[in-house]
Amino acid sequence: MPYIINEKTLALIPYKNNTKILEHNNSFLLNENSSKIVAANCFYYGSSLEGRQKGSSYLIGTNYKPPIIINDKLNIILIPTHSIRNKECIWVNLNNILNYYQTTNNKVMIEFKNHKKVTINISFSIFDKQVLRATRLESVLRGRNNKKYL
Repeated sequence: MPYIINEKTLALIPYKNNTKILEHNNSFLLNENSSKIVAANCFYYGSSLEGRQKGSSYLIGTNYKPPIIINDKLNIILIPTHSIRNKECIWVNLNNILNYYQTTNNKVMIEFKNHKKVTINISFSIFDKQVLRATRLESVLRGRNNKKYL
């Protein structure tokens, strides 16, 4: 297992043939593709990446770039910025986003809850749509988990 995604994980950012892991108080490089790290974590938490994609697609009705549930008990939902087959795909932990906004050069600045900031090369409207999908998925999961049974 190369890296276990956890509550302190902010983002997985491709860097050449490596992945830069951003955490609350730490950042480091791993010699592994970011999508492979996500896939390994899906297996670690009991599913496959394809299974997580299909589950998310079913729950929120979207097939393209669905958010991925890594661990629903810890509320870890990752937002992909691109297709997972794209080596430039950045994975952002929904639960650690404080705010995000468009920069002057049509990129997105993400501010995390610990006030770290990162700029990513994606349009605001696309990233906003991805956040809304992930938030909808989180809401569906919360509603399902809070349902009272007789």
